[in-house]
Amino acid sequence: MTAQHPAPRPAQPAGGNRILVVLLVPLFMSLMSVSVVNVALPAIEGGLNASSADLQWVLAGYALSFGVVLVAAGRAGDLWGRKPIFIAGILLFTVGSLASGLAVDPLMLNLSRVVTGLGSGLLNPQIIGIIQNVFHGRARGRAYGLFGTVVGLGVAIGPTMGGVILGALGPEWGWRTTFLINVPFGVLSAVLAAAWLRPPARVRSEEARRSLGALDPVGAVLLAAAVVCLMVPFILPGTWLLLAAAAVLLGAWWLWEQRMKARFPVTGRAPMVDPALFRIPSFSYSTVATAFLLGAMPGLWAVQAIVTQQGLGYSALAAGLTSLPTALAVMVLSPWIGSHVHRRGPLFVVVGAVLALGAVALGMVAFHQIALGVWPFWTLALCLFPFGPAQALLMTSSQVLTMHEVPPRAAGAAGGVSQTAQRVLTAIGLAAVTGAFYASLAASGTDAATGGADGTAAEAAAVAVSYGEAADTALLVVMGLLAVTLVAGVLDYIRRYRGGTLVLED
Repeated sequence: MTAQHPAPRPAQPAGGNRILVVLLVPLFMSLMSVSVVNVALPAIEGGLNASSADLQWVLAGYALSFGVVLVAAGRAGDLWGRKPIFIAGILLFTVGSLASGLAVDPLMLNLSRVVTGLGSGLLNPQIIGIIQNVFHGRARGRAYGLFGTVVGLGVAIGPTMGGVILGALGPEWGWRTTFLINVPFGVLSAVLAAAWLRPPARVRSEEARRSLGALDPVGAVLLAAAVVCLMVPFILPGTWLLLAAAAVLLGAWWLWEQRMKARFPVTGRAPMVDPALFRIPSFSYSTVATAFLLGAMPGLWAVQAIVTQQGLGYSALAAGLTSLPTALAVMVLSPWIGSHVHRRGPLFVVVGAVLALGAVALGMVAFHQIALGVWPFWTLALCLFPFGPAQALLMTSSQVLTMHEVPPRAAGAAGGVSQTAQRVLTAIGLAAVTGAFYASLAASGTDAATGGADGTAAEAAAVAVSYGEAADTALLVVMGLLAVTLVAGVLDYIRRYRGGTLVLED
C-alpha cells in the first residue's frame, strides 16, 4: 500500500521554482475570487438588478461548491495522479470565470460561480499533494510557507484589486472584469502545468487501480452531503434543521471510514480519509487554527467594504485601498517568516493570533470614531494594518505545521480535509459576521440600501453612525472566531513545549 521510492530524492527538485509558479498562480486566483467580489457587490446589484439573496449566493455559492469536492478531489489525486486533475480544475475554474463575467442575470452569475468553485475544489488539494511529493526538508517548508503566503495575500489583495478595477473601468465593466481577469491567467496556467509538471516516479499499487471503488464513493457522498448540510443553513436562513442532518451524516461518514480501514486487509480498498489522520496533533491543531482564521478574514473585509461604500459614502476604490497596507505587509513579511518557520513556527501562530485580535479591536474603535466624524477615514487602514503581519505569521506557519507530519501518500486527502474545514468556516464566518452586521443595522432602523452620500448631511451622519455601530457588532463575531485560532495555537505550543518539539525536524 505504501508507495516505494527507488532512491532518496533531493530536497529541491530540478525546476522547483517553475513548479511553484505553476502551482501558486492558480492558488492565488482561486483564493482572490473569494474576496475580490466583496467590493463589487454594489455594482453587481445595480448591473443585474440582483436581490440581497442573489448577492449572498454570489459569495456563498462559490464557497459551497469549493468545499464539497475538496476531499474527494484530493483522494483522487493521491490515487490516480495529481497533474491531470489539477489541469482539469484550472480549466473548469477558467470556464466558470468567463461565464461569470458574461452573465446576463443573477441566475447565470450564481450558476457560473458554482462551476468556478468546483474548479477551485479540484485544483487546490492537488497543490498540497504535489508539494508534499516533490519537495523535501527545508525546501518543503519554504514551499508551504509560500503556499500560506499566497493564501493570505489572495484573500487580502482581492478587495484592493477589485476597487482598482472598478475605479478604472466603472461599475458595469468593473465587476465583470473582476471575473474575466482570471481567464488569461487560467489558460496560461493550464498550458504551463501541462509543460512543466511531471508525475513522480512510483510503483503502482492495488490501491491505486483506476476504479471508482478505489475512491471510496460511499465515503465521498456521505462527506459531501454532510458538508452541504453544514454550510447551507449559514447561507439560507430558516434551514437550521439541516444541521441535525449534518451531524448524522458526519457520524455515518466516520463510522464508514473506520469500517473501510478495518476491512482493508480483506478488500484492498482504503478509506477516502484515514481516521488516523486526526490523531496527528500538528494536523488537527493547525487545521482548526487556519480554518477559524479564514472564517474571520472574509467577514472582516466584507463588512469593511459595505460600511465604506454604503455607510460612509466612499468609492469602491477607497474600500479596496483600505486593505492595501495589510496586503503589502503579508507580501513583505512572509518570506522572512517562511525562512524561520522551522525554528519558530508554533510561536508565530500564537503571536499572529494575538496580533489579529488587537487589529480587530483597533478596527472597532476606528469604525466608531470615523462614523462620528472624529477621525479621518484613512485611520481605518492604519488601525487594521496589524492584521497584515498577523496574516503573514498565521498563514505561513499554520500551513507548514498542518502538513508537517502527514505522509506524502495521504497528502491530497489531508489537504482536502484541511481546506474543507477552511471552506466550511468561511461560509459560517461570512454568514455569522454579515448576519450580525445586518441584524444590528435593522435594529437601528436603518435601511441597508441607504448610502452615506444620500440625503441631507444630518441624514448621512445618522446613517454613518448606524453603520459604524453595526460594524462594531460584526467585529465582535470576528474576534470570537479569532479567539478559537488563538486557543488552538496556544494548546499546540504547550504540547510542543512539553514534548520538546518547538523546533521542527527537517
